[in-house]
Amino acid sequence: MATRHLARSIVLQSFYEWDFYNQKEDLNKVIERNIEEFGPGINEPEFVWKIVKGVIENFDNLNKIIEKAAPEWPLNQISIIDRNVLRIGLYELLYADKKEVPEKVAINEAIELAKNYGGPNSGKFINGVLGTVYREMEK
Repeated sequence: MATRHLARSIVLQSFYEWDFYNQKEDLNKVIERNIEEFGPGINEPEFVWKIVKGVIENFDNLNKIIEKAAPEWPLNQISIIDRNVLRIGLYELLYADKKEVPEKVAINEAIELAKNYGGPNSGKFINGVLGTVYREMEK
């Protein structure tokens, strides 16, 4: 598994746990534990922290974008995995350095996370929401 894909997987697993416990756990401790457990020797741990910091700093805005792009799916009815894949994917699509993470890479990585960790329709759902946002960006 490529190191950045592994980093995104660790971020997703960490956000899943944090979200599952209603955001009451210490997110930094969860991430540190998951990096140690699932990413020993990962050569870019700062990439994990960059995504986490970006998602947290833009958390409310990311949620609003999800609600706007998927109006038939209230945020609390979207599965925890899909909700957090969308947050990660939208952060990378909208706020990450485009030289580091081009838009299509952000979308493809989010779809892969959804396929690997979500339900049978997660990949299509993530593709639909991120595709909607991407088309809006192009306008």
